[in-house]
Amino acid sequence: MATAWRFGDNIDTDLIIAARYLNTSEPKALAARLFEDADADFTKKAQKGDFVVALNNFGCGSSREHAPVAIKAFGIAGVIAKSYARIFYRNAFNTGLRIYEVAQADRIENGDQIEVDNAAGEIKNLTKNETYKFNPIPPFMQELIDAGGLMEHAKKEIAALG
Repeated sequence: MATAWRFGDNIDTDLIIAARYLNTSEPKALAARLFEDADADFTKKAQKGDFVVALNNFGCGSSREHAPVAIKAFGIAGVIAKSYARIFYRNAFNTGLRIYEVAQADRIENGDQIEVDNAAGEIKNLTKNETYKFNPIPPFMQELIDAGGLMEHAKKEIAALG
């Protein structure tokens, strides 16, 4: 069981991690400033294993990988949204961040207790006693997540070659 932290539409990469902190690519330093301009207390309230929930076009704006890196480094288990900006979608997989496309993401409120069942393709909202289906993750993208991201996947592929 995890807590849902709800945001709205068009949460851009500057709201995920403000540009003024991009003088580092150190994941822990980025995680310490996660969502600072959207919710100044986010890092005090959220815990490892929680989920970020948003509506449409999550991760729009700049194409920087810092945004999914910061989310993953904080320990967020995944992002649930109705839709994602295309480049954020790809960057999430490249960095090994789990994301879920859920048409009913608007049914999940801030503070709801949820469980994600990857095998069943379901999110259970324990607070509302509701279940939502999510679009399955394509097999190759699932391989990237399982490996920890594109670079880790490539290292494993190279090591397998001998």
